[in-house]
Amino acid sequence: MWVKEMANYETIKLDREGGIATLTLDKPPLNVLDIAMMEEMNEALKGLVGDTTLKALVIRAEGKAFSAGVDISDHTEDKVEDMIRIFHDIFRNMTRIHAPIVAAVKGAALGGGCEVALFCDILLASEKAKFGQPEIQVGVFPPIAAMALPHLVGRGKALELVLTGDIIRADEAHRIGLVNQVYTIEEFDDRVDGYVAKLASLSAPVLQLTKRSVTESMGRPFDEALSVVERIYMDELMETEDAHEGLAAFLQKRGPVWKDR
Repeated sequence: MWVKEMANYETIKLDREGGIATLTLDKPPLNVLDIAMMEEMNEALKGLVGDTTLKALVIRAEGKAFSAGVDISDHTEDKVEDMIRIFHDIFRNMTRIHAPIVAAVKGAALGGGCEVALFCDILLASEKAKFGQPEIQVGVFPPIAAMALPHLVGRGKALELVLTGDIIRADEAHRIGLVNQVYTIEEFDDRVDGYVAKLASLSAPVLQLTKRSVTESMGRPFDEALSVVERIYMDELMETEDAHEGLAAFLQKRGPVWKDR
């Protein structure tokens, strides 16, 4: 029986039920990311780093928008250095979480809010969701998007998005490979819950090692990448109880009983 746990924050919510953690942006209607909110996000994310029982982290939002981006008032000369460091710590902490991270975007994800969403491993969107990096229109550029978007949608489309600041709809984001799935607004919450339930039904260490094999092999030459994946498979995956349980369950024609170790 899974027990639901909740942590107390001012601008976010962090819930934990079994192997699934949910971080909810909770400063409606637009969930504008100011320094205080980003600090709370970092505290919540740090608490999940190294958690070997975590099967997935879901990032979602209350209100009209997923997030309209970083607070412009935190870009002033006296704040911008701290703001950039604290904001980018969000992504540093996300990379240290080995479990899959799922973004559930029902409304607009713009600027820094779009960067948070696109940096997740899986992006689920409602048909009403919109995505964009409009920073160029106020004289700056989005560092995370500039770095990550080319890997997701290719150099040309990435340049188009960050140079024009255009906002695209969920169907276009899905077409170019930014979004994994698009659901109707009426079905969105149920479909997201169903998607996450698939992950919850699997083994935590196997999920984490599978994500690591993809992440750590990306961008390497073939032989080097294959060596990385082989090492993770033989030295770590095959040392888990769940790998042997899954294989045995298949051969015995029964459902596996995961121990998450």
